[in-house]
Amino acid sequence: MSSAPHASEAASTTLLPRLLRGVGSQPLTRLHSHVDLHGPLPTPCSREELLALVERSGLRGRGGAAFPAARKLASVASRRGTKVVVVNGVEGEPASKKDRALLHQAPHLVLDGAAVAAHAVGTREVYVMLSERDHPGRASLVAALADRATLLHDPQFRLLDAPERFITGQETALVNVINGGPSLPTFGTRPYERGVDGRPTLVQNAETLAHLALIARHGPEWFRQLGTDSDPGSALLTVSGAVESPGVYEIEHGTPLAFALDCAGVIEPLRAVLIGGYFGSWLPAEAVPGTRLSPGALREQGASLGAGVIVALGESACPVAEVSRITDWFADQTAGQCGPCVNGLGAIADAFGELADGVAEHGTIARVDSWTRDIVGRGACQHPDGAARFIRSALQVFAPEIEDHAARGPCERCEHPPLLRVPAALAA
Repeated sequence: MSSAPHASEAASTTLLPRLLRGVGSQPLTRLHSHVDLHGPLPTPCSREELLALVERSGLRGRGGAAFPAARKLASVASRRGTKVVVVNGVEGEPASKKDRALLHQAPHLVLDGAAVAAHAVGTREVYVMLSERDHPGRASLVAALADRATLLHDPQFRLLDAPERFITGQETALVNVINGGPSLPTFGTRPYERGVDGRPTLVQNAETLAHLALIARHGPEWFRQLGTDSDPGSALLTVSGAVESPGVYEIEHGTPLAFALDCAGVIEPLRAVLIGGYFGSWLPAEAVPGTRLSPGALREQGASLGAGVIVALGESACPVAEVSRITDWFADQTAGQCGPCVNGLGAIADAFGELADGVAEHGTIARVDSWTRDIVGRGACQHPDGAARFIRSALQVFAPEIEDHAARGPCERCEHPPLLRVPAALAA
């Protein structure tokens, strides 16, 4: 893990890393080492002052939706009754490793942020949700919590495992798991209204809480020393694919995509780059020089930073094979609760597979395009919307390759080892 400063601002090199400061070969599970690096959490101010501080910082969620953190905190704090905070460390996005890296390498930073959030909303009850397969993260958190137990006046932390499914990261699915149900999104009221045990619940991603821990220490002006006016601060990226050094990097919002890729070391000419993860968008290689990594800048290109994922697709890989495999996986990962998602994604996956195999009927590309439009906004959660975004961008960026497969079938590059991977036990 390392930091990649903004290429055009030399001063940024002295301001990064933030979240990854001191991270190395050994997890920072000892509290004294964590405090030596970041300093102690200050004496809590009033909830109103804390909410105002987060508002001034401009912090947005780092879990994918980029929702203003202060607004989310305030929506829970304003509700009546006892509240709950949930740390979303499940990271169902297969291409993302940033939250697991934080939980494993810097657990105190996430726990500090959860404690700050608990104070802001007025609760002493915090659930830390992990993937059932995240054994390194659990070990670090157990060690960190044991070290904090006699030294800090923390909220009550509870560690819980959640099934490793793509949709488990949905906040209503996490709440459902805590309430004893399956890892499926639920309908009706949102967690901030009625969540864990029917109480107002804040669900916040691990990276967002780590930023909150530093904002509480250093203030909103410090946080805004990096980034842009509309997208302040730094962000964690998981970079993979055709790069020499895949891993988790910390960048300033607004960093050129080309610079981030250079830091990871591109090893072959690129055909395209996936931005935002499996719910993200493909950008052609020629768009890389003009692309900056911030939510606002990417929005102008019809893309999103999402969960902070960058996958470099080299020319040696087959984009049709990659997209077909993930489209199958989308269909396999449906919650099975909404017809447009179950039937729509299944039909799209079958049709795209026929295109990849060269056995599709005339007009199949147009039908896939139409179906991806039809399913948007018609599910209880965002699963069909994200899948449609990924597939539609592929139809645009990889149109020549898709048409070639439709006419001739699989190509030599189809045998290239997969770049877009899925958990083996959950693959279709």
